[in-house]
Amino acid sequence: MTLSVQTSDFDIGAEIQQLQGHCPGAGALVSFLGTVRDMSEEDAITQLWIEHYPGMTEKSLEAILEEARSRWTLLGVRVIHRIGALAPGDSIVLVIVASAHRGPAFEACAFIMDYLKTRAMFWKKEQFPEKEVWVDARTSDEQVAQRWRKDFLTEPGEI
Repeated sequence: MTLSVQTSDFDIGAEIQQLQGHCPGAGALVSFLGTVRDMSEEDAITQLWIEHYPGMTEKSLEAILEEARSRWTLLGVRVIHRIGALAPGDSIVLVIVASAHRGPAFEACAFIMDYLKTRAMFWKKEQFPEKEVWVDARTSDEQVAQRWRKDFLTEPGEI
């Protein structure tokens, strides 16, 4: 399981091929690519700025990956999350999960993405032609992530 927090873009095909090469026995590779939207509500986004707290961010990502590994039999996982200034259409996040079967791969990929949205230490600021706004946590993201909660998960910072 590998993760990267980086400013540079990535090659989706190369990342999938690399993970596949390290996961003999994988019958399924499931990926998710998140990109910068060009609109937020009614306003056109000119730029998205993503900040993180080095060390803390990676620790939160590692906890998410460990939790996924404890729930499903996974052969490999690759997570890349970009930071800094991003334009509409730019790639933000890539999650690739390898497993022997499609069910665990799909579920683990969805879990990782849901928890990245609600538990990872990233802060986003949307920039518009006339203003800039820090993006608040969305209740809808938290509601979606609730499907993965266990009884011992009580705080948003916990996995």
